[in-house]
Amino acid sequence: MTLILDAPVVDTEIPFDILRAQLTGDLLTRDDPAYEATVSPWNLAVAMRPAAVAAVRTAEDVVATVRFAGSYGLTAGVQATGHGAEASLAGHLLVMTRGLDEVTVHPEGWARVGAGVKWSQLVPQAAAYGLAGVNGSTTDVGIVGYTTGGGVGPMARTYGINADRVRAFEVVTGDGVFRRVTPTEYPDLYFALRGGKGAAGIVTAIEFDLVHMPTFYGGAIYFDATDAAAVIDRWRGWADELPEQGTTSFVLFQLPPLPQVPPPLAGKMTLGIRFLWTGDAEEGARLLNQIRDVAPVLLDDAHQRPYTEIDAVHADPVDPMPVTDPAILLGSFPAEAADRLLEVAGPGSGSPQVMVEVRHLGGAYAREGRYPSAFSHRAARFSVLTVGVAGDVAMATAALAHSDRVFAALGDWDTGGVWPNFGIPHDARSARRSYDEATLARLREVVDRYDPQGVLQAGAYTRAVA
Repeated sequence: MTLILDAPVVDTEIPFDILRAQLTGDLLTRDDPAYEATVSPWNLAVAMRPAAVAAVRTAEDVVATVRFAGSYGLTAGVQATGHGAEASLAGHLLVMTRGLDEVTVHPEGWARVGAGVKWSQLVPQAAAYGLAGVNGSTTDVGIVGYTTGGGVGPMARTYGINADRVRAFEVVTGDGVFRRVTPTEYPDLYFALRGGKGAAGIVTAIEFDLVHMPTFYGGAIYFDATDAAAVIDRWRGWADELPEQGTTSFVLFQLPPLPQVPPPLAGKMTLGIRFLWTGDAEEGARLLNQIRDVAPVLLDDAHQRPYTEIDAVHADPVDPMPVTDPAILLGSFPAEAADRLLEVAGPGSGSPQVMVEVRHLGGAYAREGRYPSAFSHRAARFSVLTVGVAGDVAMATAALAHSDRVFAALGDWDTGGVWPNFGIPHDARSARRSYDEATLARLREVVDRYDPQGVLQAGAYTRAVA
């Protein structure tokens, strides 16, 4: 299903063979049999239709592609896994970074990875040394895209965002120059790449600090949705009282009766309480027991586990699917907000969403890192995400309309913002939701300095609000 139109049409006489001859990777145009499989993002509801795809294997391939685009008046986009795909950001030439697959873990506590590497490739290698990255809710996403959007995961209250842990980027800017970026080398780019979501350049590799985390206590416990009001009421106060070693969220699930869905959760609405505790396991269990005691538990999947089982906390799907997934941020989540949410998305509401998630923030997430970044949402206390299946246009329309109802119900507490990873900046409106005015002004300066021709499609939104 196509929700967004193709990229702008380009002159069919563009000599793509010139670029093809310069690449160690592949250059695919729309008539190539491998084009569709290469360009397809994780979210099947988004159609990425650039004029050509450069499936790069080296940083030099990226340089060649960006310079070629600049020479012929084309724009360039970038994609690795396509979890955050936005069709208007594909550009005329889409740089596919999956082939940049370097993974190096340093036992003293840091890693270097290529732009095509998913967290799932890093986690087991880091775990061999008792280390872990500050990854997202699923390890199926790419490390670079996650980090350039900020990087908020299930340990956010303990360790903050991954953007604050970056040592260095290797990046190709819109002027076609390869640069190594650190807090002291190109500090303006270092600011923009951490939260700026690709506006300032196409990252080819990233180096960042890991944490010592061989095991954790956590997972999720599930209740019947008829007990949601009581459980969420207790969760609100409980979450606010948690020490920073704990990060939690809740989710209203409506999972289909499929073989891969646990029977207690299949074919009905349930409530999941997710919890990750980085401290002593017995203390984590004691704290979570305060939620277990509120109502009968349908399924209990919280216990001490190796870090390689981190995906069990959110249990996000891995297989590509067509979805709608808008989000907002809240300044608070009082009892009235919980009541309004359940009215529009709880039992008997007729909600079409597969899931409605509320994450609790604060702790280390709320503190600025050592160096300023383009991530603008430290003051937010909660995030709200809705996910609906978009199998056809009617389903997508219904899911998005219902998301609007959910967000309107929570409007009194809406900060007006959204994480760049949850609301991909691609026009003036999305840019203003993703960044405050001061950050947008700094991003514009960086984009104008390093991409004066406007080659990078992701930088266009900063100019749109000038």
